[in-house]
Amino acid sequence: IKNKNAAAVQITAEQLIREAFDRQSTVQKAPRQKVLDGEELSDYQMRRRREFEEGVRRNRSNIGEWLRYATWEESQQEIARSRSIYERALDVDARSQTVYIKYAEMEMKNKNINLARNLFDRAVTVLPRVSQFWYRFAYMEELVDNVQGAREVFDRWMQWEPEYEAWMAFIKFEQRYKEVQNVRGVFERLVFVHPEPKAWLRWAQFEETNGDADSVREVFGRAIDRLGEEHMDQHVFISFAKFEVRMREHERARAIYKYALQRLPRAQSQSLYNQYTVFEKQFGDTNEVEEVVVRKRRMQYEAMVKRDPRDYDAWIDFAKLEESAGDRDRIRDVYERAVAEHPTTAEKDVWRRYIYIWLFYALYEETQARDVDRARQVYGAALDLIPHERFTFGKLWHQYAWFEIRQGNVDKARRALGQALGRCPKNSLFRSYINLELELREFDRVRTLYTKHIEFNPANCATWVEFARFESALGEETRARAVYELAVEQPTLDMPEILWKAYIDFELELGHTDRVRSLYERLLKLTDHVKVWISRAQFELDTQGQEAARSVFEEGDGRLRDVGRKEERLALLEAWRSMESDGGDIESVERRMPTRVRRRRVLDDGSMEEYFDYVFPDDTQGSRFKLLAKAHMWKQTQHSE
Repeated sequence: IKNKNAAAVQITAEQLIREAFDRQSTVQKAPRQKVLDGEELSDYQMRRRREFEEGVRRNRSNIGEWLRYATWEESQQEIARSRSIYERALDVDARSQTVYIKYAEMEMKNKNINLARNLFDRAVTVLPRVSQFWYRFAYMEELVDNVQGAREVFDRWMQWEPEYEAWMAFIKFEQRYKEVQNVRGVFERLVFVHPEPKAWLRWAQFEETNGDADSVREVFGRAIDRLGEEHMDQHVFISFAKFEVRMREHERARAIYKYALQRLPRAQSQSLYNQYTVFEKQFGDTNEVEEVVVRKRRMQYEAMVKRDPRDYDAWIDFAKLEESAGDRDRIRDVYERAVAEHPTTAEKDVWRRYIYIWLFYALYEETQARDVDRARQVYGAALDLIPHERFTFGKLWHQYAWFEIRQGNVDKARRALGQALGRCPKNSLFRSYINLELELREFDRVRTLYTKHIEFNPANCATWVEFARFESALGEETRARAVYELAVEQPTLDMPEILWKAYIDFELELGHTDRVRSLYERLLKLTDHVKVWISRAQFELDTQGQEAARSVFEEGDGRLRDVGRKEERLALLEAWRSMESDGGDIESVERRMPTRVRRRRVLDDGSMEEYFDYVFPDDTQGSRFKLLAKAHMWKQTQHSE
């Protein structure tokens, strides 16, 4: 190079990368071609084959290219050529599962059963541990009614000792053809390869269905001997005992339970113990068995509540145990002892589990003891105990109100909920009271409650939406609209997006497009969120077409550019491009799309951090213009000096 001076026009690395990216993003669609005669078809096929051959020559190891080539030949009814391509692909990768599967599917689709059979034989020879080949091989043989061939396939597969599911597939195959002896032979081999409890249980289940009691007992006996005490599972004994119960051999079942409980550790026999208890309840001396079990568990719970008197979960389980025993005096004694251990601190989390004891106590008195007056006293005592000036429990008030409803005392229920709202108002109490009045169809009371709820918490958008939907369901469109208007005028809202969406959907359902457009304009004066712009553009697209939607997108792009929200602006442009892709002016949107660049910034601790930024075309032009303006001002300053 003779002239080593800098070129007049400098090209930055950023420009090179941007130009390469733009060229990559442009996808050239192949033109559609219509074939009119045989000569054109031959030219088309020759050209396509040349393209495929060039593709596989450039990237020989790309199996996907081979598969596309073979599939295309198959679509041209060139089965021999397709077969040749598959064979060439197997020469490249002889262990490709996809090639074998596609190859075999092609042969079966064209009814070349022998060729497919040979291919599957090759596949299972090369890859004997791939279960999919064996499944497809056996399925094909069974599909062409070659039952013996399918059985031979399974036999070959079982020689490799596959997983448990493969054996079960073989067993189900033999069961479909009612080959009982063959099924027994497969089970014999299965329990040798996989001596697991589930295999023995499936064998015993089969023998119970197709054999006799002695065969089942023999299977269970062999399972117990084979597994031994080290690998024994409680479910084997449970199934064995249940089988004897079905055979009316209760003494045998009892002996099995006792034998298992003596040999299995307690940690591994909880289900066995529970089943033995159920068995004795059914076929033994019920009173004695239940009393033993209850006494043992009662001692455990007594120890737990003595160790921690405020273990409320233990008290609840203790009370449920006594309820199952049925002794009313003991039940009430446990509940009274439990509620006496109330928390000593005024923290709601500590009281939460304690309140459930009162709830269960009241439910017991109402549903099982049938003592309504005592249940009412329980509710009253619980409500008097809670420090309502600090917190309350809406579930307790709600359950008490519905208790009075079940007794036919609607006024008492209303009085209770009204008292709750007067002493400690909260959102859940308002909802419970509103749901009660809705069930009673007292719509005027519902309106009053919604009004009180809004006065209590005017920032709760869910309440405003529910109130408006209630009015809309009654056909009061004017009332519903007035509720929405009052809601959107509130200075503080917890979730305003839900409120505005509900208002817009309400007007859309009524078909008032002008009102919807007005609502969007009001909303966009309050927020520049990109989802609002996209939603409005979609609305304009559905009602007035692409031009109106395009105007909304342009306005939104300008607003987001002014406030400097680059990521939201990118999301807006992508939505715009998606709309224009359906027969619109997509090039104008592409010109607005930004470029993703990597930049660095200094953190508070002095370290550097890389981040990605978006540079829009108008941002780049603006920065260049500012640079030129500053250079011009500097030049004028130099001349003046």
